[in-house]
Amino acid sequence: MTVSHVAVLGAGIMGRGIAYVSALGGFRTILQDTSGPALDRAGAEISALLEKGVATGKVKGEDAAAAHKRLSTCQKLEDAVTGSDLVIEAVPEDIALKVELFGALDRLAPADAILASNTSSLSITEMAAATRRPAKVVGMHFFNPVHRMRLLEIVRALETGEETLAAAAIVGERMGKECVVVRESPGFVTSRINAMIGNEAFYMLQEGVASAADIDRALKLGLNHPMGPFELVDLVGLDTRLAILRFLHRSLGEKFRPCPLIEQYVAAGRLGRKSGRGVFDYPVAS
Repeated sequence: MTVSHVAVLGAGIMGRGIAYVSALGGFRTILQDTSGPALDRAGAEISALLEKGVATGKVKGEDAAAAHKRLSTCQKLEDAVTGSDLVIEAVPEDIALKVELFGALDRLAPADAILASNTSSLSITEMAAATRRPAKVVGMHFFNPVHRMRLLEIVRALETGEETLAAAAIVGERMGKECVVVRESPGFVTSRINAMIGNEAFYMLQEGVASAADIDRALKLGLNHPMGPFELVDLVGLDTRLAILRFLHRSLGEKFRPCPLIEQYVAAGRLGRKSGRGVFDYPVAS
């Protein structure tokens, strides 16, 4: 199957990142969100990324201009998916929300369109069951920040077809990603390992083993991690990480029980960069 038209659902940090690499990768791309202000912010950030790419020599000027022309936005779901070859949802990590959305996409999207989820841990098979096209449902797990992170986890659900997997890999490569195929399991590969490392870091912080800054420094210098576990969780969002841990705890048992300290931070509204304070403090634009 040839993909030329991509719809991205959700204009949050992941959705706008996926829309950016999609448009730059040569796909006609439409970014959908029910919030007009969210679309405005996403458009501004994508434009800024393209301008920065040109200024630093990472993106050619003509490629940035072409990406601008290929990208559009809309608020209505049906307008976004009509005529799409591939729909990638990047809505919040709530299985009920995603199952409901996949049921709607099955009704609204063309019969031969591929339906993909950017979920970092939830069941693609459960989403596929809400459709009449389970062979055309796949996971495409991008990483934050999308424009810099090279990995794309392609998740094979119970009934995902080989043609769907192949198409997802071709799309990922055109978006500048290196793809790995993962059989569906709770947390896939990266979320499962990251959740365990991050949770253990919170237990160490709670026990006073070392400061958050020193734990981060130790993993960067000693294990060659590009970011420390606390830097990473502040970027991802503590609420998002806690939701993943709770899911893994239910699915895989006690080794993923969330540390009480991350539960406290989330209850206190310390969600990371997006709230101005997580494990560390961040300046909030006035």
